[in-house]
Amino acid sequence: MSRAVCIVDDDASVRKSLGNLLRSAGFECLAFATGEAFLASDLAREAGCVLLDLKMAGMNGLEVQRELARRGWRLPVICMSAHWDEGGLQAALRNGARSCLGKPFSEEVLLRVVEEALPAE
Repeated sequence: MSRAVCIVDDDASVRKSLGNLLRSAGFECLAFATGEAFLASDLAREAGCVLLDLKMAGMNGLEVQRELARRGWRLPVICMSAHWDEGGLQAALRNGARSCLGKPFSEEVLLRVVEEALPAE
């Protein structure tokens, strides 16, 4: 399942569009509306990487990153946000994010950063 990408975003249209794009590029996708649902999934732990929205209701992306680290899950994380601020960006990078994408982003950029984040087969 190392080619699977988890999408964690509270916007259903974002989950759907990102899932469609990634599946069309040959990836498996698992989508979650909340950080809590993502962390509760046994399948999520086996994914190749996670696309994580920073601004969500409930657990935000930074809290999800901290919980991943606390659990020892070494998933590559790509953070996404439509509302960047320097503090949030720096915190995401300090928490180990591989990349940080500002919404909207191009399909090409997304596919490139996902390929770079996935473990080599």
